Amino acid sequence: MTNKLWFQTGIGILLAMLIIFMFQQIHDVFNPLIIIAKTIFLPLLIGGVLFYLTRPLLHFLEAKKLPRWASITFVLVVVAAVFWLIYAMIAPVIGEQAGSLAKNTPQMIDEGEKWVDYLLSHRDDLPPQAQESVESAITNVSNNLNDWTVGFGSWLLTFLQNFFQALFLLILAPFFLVYMLKDHEKFAPFVAGFFNGERRTWIRKTLHDLDVTLRSYIQGQLLVSFLVGVMLLIGYLIIDLNYALLLALFGMMTNVIPFLGPYLAVVPAMFIALLQEPQMALYVAIIMLVAQQIESNFISPNVMGKALDVHPLTVITVILAAGNIAGIWGVILAIPFYGVVKTILSNLYQKRTEIREAAGKEID
Repeated sequence: MTNKLWFQTGIGILLAMLIIFMFQQIHDVFNPLIIIAKTIFLPLLIGGVLFYLTRPLLHFLEAKKLPRWASITFVLVVVAAVFWLIYAMIAPVIGEQAGSLAKNTPQMIDEGEKWVDYLLSHRDDLPPQAQESVESAITNVSNNLNDWTVGFGSWLLTFLQNFFQALFLLILAPFFLVYMLKDHEKFAPFVAGFFNGERRTWIRKTLHDLDVTLRSYIQGQLLVSFLVGVMLLIGYLIIDLNYALLLALFGMMTNVIPFLGPYLAVVPAMFIALLQEPQMALYVAIIMLVAQQIESNFISPNVMGKALDVHPLTVITVILAAGNIAGIWGVILAIPFYGVVKTILSNLYQKRTEIREAAGKEID
């Protein structure tokens, strides 16, 4: 019975749960390590993303017989130039649109209040159930308005604190990038050096597969998000939507979140469109629909291919679970983390199958 897969799997799950339970009992011992991990998480993440984006350029330069240090220096110059160019081109427009949005916010709130007043003045024309829903919503808003105001102020203060803290930590990102570009070939041999024989070969193959999975996802997802942002910008400019660049950039950033991103991106665009001109909301919905259809049917299949090969239902389940566990970072990192776990399990299953086949041939 001990050789059965279900028995070994059950024992493995029980041991994992026991280890997690023991960690929870002595979690105070690991608090310093947790603080260190939280401190380096963001710069390490950004450095890793930049590493996968710039590594092809590094390999191209080295193929042209450029030394490693000169290639890394050139890569850093290119990265800095790209960020500066993006800032120089986009920052003035974003600043202007953000200032205009802040200036017009009171007017937009007044327009929203007019819609609410209109709804209230005609609520007697609504069905009884709709009337009850409207009155219940008004009561909830009135009762919770002060709490929401205090909560928003607290959230804003926390956001600003985290923002400036993250801005400070971003200084560490280039250092992580430099060392990743310099020593990335040494990682797999270093880890595999703790093993011998076939295990060393399996470790190196698994690490290579993990590298391919992360590279395909990061490079593909960022390129897809950029193309979606461009399509949204073109569409918003065609219909002359206010704050087009700001909304397109928001759509590009939210598209990093699989499945949920498009729905998050369309909310502020629909709100702006409704206040600008009600029928424009329909145009925004059409633009978002067309952009997502092009992305899902043409761009992603050609850019991403089958890098992760995850079923849409699995994507939804993983994102919702990760969001409840780790918040926004869980939502963003859920799919690549799932891809990493899937790659490891696939290699474990393949290795186990090879062992069982080899054992069967010896018996024969």
